[in-house]
Amino acid sequence: MSTPRVTLYSRAGCHLCDDARLVVARVCDELGESFAEVDIDADTDLQDRFGDEVPVTFVDGRQHDFWRVDEGRLRAALGG
Repeated sequence: MSTPRVTLYSRAGCHLCDDARLVVARVCDELGESFAEVDIDADTDLQDRFGDEVPVTFVDGRQHDFWRVDEGRLRAALGG
């Protein structure tokens, strides 16, 4: 299996993270991509880095969005 192109940094109990997960999952599923989700609260470095900006999405290792995931932008970044 290939490395996921999309990474979603999130935390439990975050309604914006829940919304972002739905968008990321839908777009990745439609385009045949996979995504990884990382709980920032499991890593103090990630907590320091992202703090209250979650959810944060990365595409191909580069930061793409934070707080909200724009479905059109994500689709375009993935070539869809």
